[in-house]
Amino acid sequence: MKASELFVKCLENEDVEYIFGIPGEENLDVMDALLDSDIKFILTRHEQGAAFMADVYGRLTGKAGVCLATLGPGATNLVTGVADANMDRAPIVAIAGQASTQRLHKESHQVLNLVKLFEPISKYSTQILTPDVIPEVVRKAFKVAEAEKPGCSFIDFPENIAGMENVNKKPLKRQSPLPPQPNPIKVKQAADIIAAAKFPVIIAGNGVVRSNASEALEDFASKLNIPVSTTFMAKGALPADHDLALGTIGLQAHDYISCGIDRADVVICVGYDIVEYHPYLWNHNPDTKIIHIDTQAAEVDENYIVEAGLIGDIGQALSGIAAISKHHSGKPFQGLQESIKTNFHEYDEDANFPVKPQKILHDLRSALGREDIIISDVGAHKMWIARMYEALSPNSCIISNGFASMGIALPGAIAAKLARPEQVAVAVTGDAGFLMNVQEIETAVRLNIPIIVLIWNDGNYGLIKWKQENQFGRESNISFTNPDFVKLAESFGAKGYRIENTDDLLPTLQQAIKDNTVVLIDCPVDYSENLKLTQELGEMVCPT
Repeated sequence: MKASELFVKCLENEDVEYIFGIPGEENLDVMDALLDSDIKFILTRHEQGAAFMADVYGRLTGKAGVCLATLGPGATNLVTGVADANMDRAPIVAIAGQASTQRLHKESHQVLNLVKLFEPISKYSTQILTPDVIPEVVRKAFKVAEAEKPGCSFIDFPENIAGMENVNKKPLKRQSPLPPQPNPIKVKQAADIIAAAKFPVIIAGNGVVRSNASEALEDFASKLNIPVSTTFMAKGALPADHDLALGTIGLQAHDYISCGIDRADVVICVGYDIVEYHPYLWNHNPDTKIIHIDTQAAEVDENYIVEAGLIGDIGQALSGIAAISKHHSGKPFQGLQESIKTNFHEYDEDANFPVKPQKILHDLRSALGREDIIISDVGAHKMWIARMYEALSPNSCIISNGFASMGIALPGAIAAKLARPEQVAVAVTGDAGFLMNVQEIETAVRLNIPIIVLIWNDGNYGLIKWKQENQFGRESNISFTNPDFVKLAESFGAKGYRIENTDDLLPTLQQAIKDNTVVLIDCPVDYSENLKLTQELGEMVCPT
């Protein structure tokens, strides 16, 4: 068989369901081989969209999402999405065609050293130089990408290698190590520290979700009566309506969640990743004891000195500690929790127009089921989603918070609907982020992938405006004009709605779900609330 056919068989061996990408001259053999495969090729309109789709698919399924591009500009267009996946700990395998090896030694049309280009943004970056190594390269790429902490593997596949005939190899058996068992001595040490604590608090990170340890976290918190805050990417690891939920930590201000952390004498960091929210922003008390529970050892950092570290299966570590530690009586953070709840629901009935961020999120939460999925783009709306959106199950609120790249929401929603077709998928995006990958509306319409795109329309780079006004008291070069989003949607063959009255938002969202097609909702937003939030956070006095 041809090398390209072996390559596709190796992808099949990895249970690849979708490949997101764009064909090119240098991957013609691979594209032809895919015609005889059950793998579905999702033709995108830009390679960045393909990488973002692989990113969100990998995050939701735990299996490496796959994206494909040709050489040169096709490969460089993958870079932002690949970097996002790698820093957000989403498993992906990125594949790029390459020129013939006979011209890689010199200047040549569209040729870049792609292996070196992808090395800083991947866990494994390699080039296939002979057909015989294809099974090993593909198996290693998936194994490395999916291993903790997950990330990107990149494969450079030269066109002359892909076209070689008479290859006599077969895919390798899939093997992945199980996470190690937590050390019993460390389990006992952590249990003793927690038992002696007066005000323990949990910070749950994305590792909880990746390890499918949300149920173990809820059981642990409930048995020991310890409140839980989550990072942006761990929203839903403990349902927001749980009695012990403290909300989300990560706004770069002294918010109410930080108030709870400040009061704590023991902080239990479960699946916490320093890339999301640096400990110098929350660890203000040098006497606070930190317990680190994760699949990987703690990062070396002067603000993250660990009292006890449990490395291995997160769920088993939590169960082991809960079995021997002490239940903490009372509700020492009840006042804080009541303050959070009041703050969340202050604008549920607000009718002012344009719509306040709090009201948009209340109506969105009301329209969706517990396991329906929103994918947040990056911008001012992301901060409101992180703070106010009440995620009720793991992976129901997808936020890019490691690399934090604009443009992820629309392609991410397409991937979410493919990964979980039974759930409603909503891209929540600003007008700026939406237009960065607007072309993927055509992909969704062409493939009949029903998604909802909720556009927060303010005609600005809202987050930058927020920062500028905070720091300098004035704005600089952040305003732009938008197209008619309803007509734009209709030009693609999608449905479009414009919110003209705040009371119309919830019924429009409900109708969009019933439409079961590609729907864009243009919702004007009142971002004057941004500065009010900043002021509120700065003046926050912790409730007792």
